[in-house]
Amino acid sequence: MTKRNVRVAIVQSAPELYSKASALAQIASWTQKAAKQGANLIVFPEVFIPGYPRGFTLGTKIGSRNQDGRKDWERYWENSIDIPGEDTFILGEIAKEANAYLVIGVVERDREFSKSTLYNSIVYIGPDGQLLGKHRKLVPTGAERLLWGQGDGSTLTVIDTPFGRIGGLICWENYMPLARAAMYAKGIDILITPTADARDTWQSTIQHIACEGRCFVVSSNQYVTKDTYPADLACYDEIKDEPDVLSRGGSAVVGPLGEYVAMPLYGQEGLILADLDMSLVVQSRYDFDAVGHYSRPDIFQLNVNEEKQSIVRFN
Repeated sequence: MTKRNVRVAIVQSAPELYSKASALAQIASWTQKAAKQGANLIVFPEVFIPGYPRGFTLGTKIGSRNQDGRKDWERYWENSIDIPGEDTFILGEIAKEANAYLVIGVVERDREFSKSTLYNSIVYIGPDGQLLGKHRKLVPTGAERLLWGQGDGSTLTVIDTPFGRIGGLICWENYMPLARAAMYAKGIDILITPTADARDTWQSTIQHIACEGRCFVVSSNQYVTKDTYPADLACYDEIKDEPDVLSRGGSAVVGPLGEYVAMPLYGQEGLILADLDMSLVVQSRYDFDAVGHYSRPDIFQLNVNEEKQSIVRFN
């Protein structure tokens, strides 16, 4: 039987950029704080490990890259994680101690072929410390394509929990109507949306998605200040004219009829707590169910390829 209520905690903070050690320490600290306040599900922002390099070009122009950018990218790679790996084991220990589900935005290293491509991913850890799954961002946004490869349909992950089905789409993936439809068809009850978008329009996006999917939307963003950027980065001068606050946050929780359960938090780091009544998900679908009684499969159909893609197949 589904548990009717769940306490969600959203962490709005940022580690020292390009520092996996800083990120892991913050995850342990914030998780402990959230657990002490009864959180069952604890959510961290997009690429919290090892941070979102807002403002950097990494030395790239159309037609050329410079050596400083290559050095900083290597530092980013060194501070990214393997899934599974030693770092997911550490995250498992943190989740187990808190007896809570952890959902964390990470930069993931490819483990299979060149071991050099990076992915913008979500990692899911259970309260028993087990790695439950991951999701790789399908299309990195704009200049993010300099950093991260494209995920495939094999990681459109949705996980059963005692309080409902959870899964996530990252930042502007949530603007992809067909990606949303795929998640709705997987029976999503809590859609987790790690983001780097702090604009007012992001709030209208998550409210729309909550209404459309008749689900809770848990949106997590970093609060980032320039002092989290190490001054010894090769490309540090690229942000010298940027404002001190690089991302104002805006983490929030929206209910399945589009109303705020937790209002957006701006201008500071913090921990947002929200108690979700999961019975509202079923109630909200009485008059609208995007993949149920409000669908028209005789007119519209979506085919989703969930096969893992590879350039090389060894028989």
